[in-house]
Amino acid sequence: MFSHVTIGSNDLAKAKSFYDELLKPLGLVRHLEFPTAVGYGRPGGRPQLWVLNPLDEKAATVGNGVTIGLEADNRGSVDAAYKAAMNAGAKDEGAPGLRPHYHPDYYGAYVRDLDGNKICVVCHKKP
Repeated sequence: MFSHVTIGSNDLAKAKSFYDELLKPLGLVRHLEFPTAVGYGRPGGRPQLWVLNPLDEKAATVGNGVTIGLEADNRGSVDAAYKAAMNAGAKDEGAPGLRPHYHPDYYGAYVRDLDGNKICVVCHKKP
């Protein structure tokens, strides 16, 4: 359904290190890199998640109510991505666990990246 998602950053070098670590447990890799943007996606695919300096050259800001949801293949990958994000400097917004108010098998974790963007890593599958 989505072509791509962009996340604004005020320090692209730090953001690259952060997202490299966060996305590794999810099997996502860096595909393209430009002076003001970096694109991630599945191996052999195309970049669908872009981290970039805003095109209008103003400061990147957080969208109220915006969450980027990244799907994990299993609950262990959720745990690993959360740990990697925290080790890379994320702010905790909800440790890995079941969120049955969404649905019985929703296992997710929430963090804020270095610029304050809210990221969810979730597995919808039964264990």
